[in-house]
Formats: sequence, C-alpha cells, structure tokens
Amino acid sequence: METRTTEFKNRPAANNNPEHKEGPVATAIEEQTAKIPSDVFLWAALGSMAASLTLKVLGKDETALFVGQWAAPFLLLGTYNKIVKLEGHD
Repeated sequence: METRTTEFKNRPAANNNPEHKEGPVATAIEEQTAKIPSDVFLWAALGSMAASLTLKVLGKDETALFVGQWAAPFLLLGTYNKIVKLEGHD
C-alpha cells in the first residue's frame, strides 16, 4: 500500500494539456476551498444525517428527507476538495 501512495504522489500532473485550462473563477474557488480542512465536509455530512434523524423522530418527514439528502453532496465536495489539495489546479 505504501508503494501505491508514493507512486500517486510522485506522478506528473494529470492535466498537462495546455488547451485545458481552468478559468479565473474556478481557479479562485479552488484556491479558497483548498484551505478548508477535509474534516469539515465529513462532519457536515454526519451532521445532516443526525439532523435528518432528529427531524424524522419529530415527525417532520419531508424535511427529514430533504436534510438527509445533503450528506452525499457534502461527501462529494469533500472528495473534490481532497483532489484539489493533492493535484492542484492546472
């Protein structure tokens, strides 16, 4: 497993094609979101699940479903955040 991690970190950047560049807005967003610790997204996902459970117990079924669906986007944002931290932009 250690070899694989080392290989991943030492490989060249995936985007070496000069035709595929990020725009200024995407670059600015990535620079700011890379500052957010990855734990924030995990805790946000867990928090949305806990809030959903609480709402379900309180009988607010539709709101519970709405809030419960936030977990997946938070985890996807966390994955994107991690990729930006490891690979960078452009």
